Amino acid sequence: MLQCKAAVADGKGSYAIKTIEIDETPMDDEVLVQVKAAGICHTDWDSQSWGKQLVMGHEGSGIVKQVGPKVTSLKPGDAVILNWAIPCYQCFQCQEGNQHICENNSAVAAGNKLSKGHARFEATTLNNTPVERSFSLGTMSEYTLVREAACVKISVEIPYSSAAIISCGVMTGYGSVVNAAKVKAGSSVVVLGTGGVGLNVIQGARIAGSSKIIAIDINPSRLAMAIEYGATHTILADKDDIGLLEAAKKVKTLTVRGADYAFECTAIPSLGAAPLAMVRNAGTAVQVSGIEQEIAIDMNLFEWDKIYINPLYGKARPQIDFPILQELYAKGDLILDKMVTRTYALEELGNAFSDMHKGLNAKGVIIF
Repeated sequence: MLQCKAAVADGKGSYAIKTIEIDETPMDDEVLVQVKAAGICHTDWDSQSWGKQLVMGHEGSGIVKQVGPKVTSLKPGDAVILNWAIPCYQCFQCQEGNQHICENNSAVAAGNKLSKGHARFEATTLNNTPVERSFSLGTMSEYTLVREAACVKISVEIPYSSAAIISCGVMTGYGSVVNAAKVKAGSSVVVLGTGGVGLNVIQGARIAGSSKIIAIDINPSRLAMAIEYGATHTILADKDDIGLLEAAKKVKTLTVRGADYAFECTAIPSLGAAPLAMVRNAGTAVQVSGIEQEIAIDMNLFEWDKIYINPLYGKARPQIDFPILQELYAKGDLILDKMVTRTYALEELGNAFSDMHKGLNAKGVIIF
């Protein structure tokens, strides 16, 4: 067994850096990856309270060290991005092109059950007891054992820190624009919340050819950052603006009839309906941040013919979308290096979470 350091959540709201053991001989379609970088997001913070012990982390990149006998697309030495929405390619949803909601392997669809996307559960242990890996990855660990379908080969020159963030926030933001909303060139876009996901919605809209990109936030420094990523206009919101209805009036001043598209990226339940107030009749509102709480919506906001969608993970098709994102990065269209505001050692994870909550980083990344 290979011993390595990892951040392990206790399921009760905290974590500790511990030594885990991983079977270093992959079986079947398993791949042993030496993790080089792991992105940090609010989901990782939340995973401390999921009621079970697990190896934290679901964004990452690294180097393939060993492969199982059924692995056909990877070899030792390959650099890879780790993808948490692991497709089986055989189920109804995968056949429909919805690989991000695979019926067999999705950690989200599986709920609290261990998804089939997980490599052997017993192959990762803590004190001789099997321990689950967050989203079948557990990237906040020096090594991880994953399924071949969780790996996408890195095909361009890119730092591991930049590659790591592709596999959640970048894909979610960009994909919500391009795959889910299918934003048209020349259109107007509003982005509510300019954290890591919101910034990727902004640059997704810029890459898609939007002529007007309006960023809304309560943090002036975040709005300044939004301009760097492609926002053409900014609106400093008021914390007391219920449902952002006053901000919506400013949007309509800028767009005449309302925006063509609006994306909610705040993760604040009370703002779940806010994008509907921003769009014109027959416009499209997109709930990006994964709000799962029950909220009340004034149905007048839907008048008239407005569309509201709630895509997961930008409708990612990892083996198709990740290479596209890498090429956009290599071309200079997709900003990634600058997005990694600060890097941390694994032992500094507490500081990383603190900086995240304070809004100091576009994206924080653990470097191994």
